[in-house]
Amino acid sequence: MYRYYVAFITVPVEKARDIAEYIIKEKLGACVNVISEVSSIYWWKGNIERDKESLLVVKTSSSKIRDLIDKVKSVHPYTVPEIIAMPIEVGNEDYLRWIDASLEISQESS
Repeated sequence: MYRYYVAFITVPVEKARDIAEYIIKEKLGACVNVISEVSSIYWWKGNIERDKESLLVVKTSSSKIRDLIDKVKSVHPYTVPEIIAMPIEVGNEDYLRWIDASLEISQESS
């Protein structure tokens, strides 16, 4: 199993900062980058939709990823929010240790 993940979450532009701050305050992620506006084109209920959204890029640990998904779903305004994650296979070890420290995860438990 991987120890770290990067998660991508699309949100309404006006909700981006609130959801990003919620993720940090709840210690679901060590860092959230807010990409203010992306153009999204997608299928929804048989129609092609076009929207302006914000993209949240969340760095987190394997011990927090399930909570991140569940808790963000509980506060997200979409019926089916995009919350996807990919494992971090390699990275700056100092940064990865910082993720653990920020999320209050001991090195022994990971």
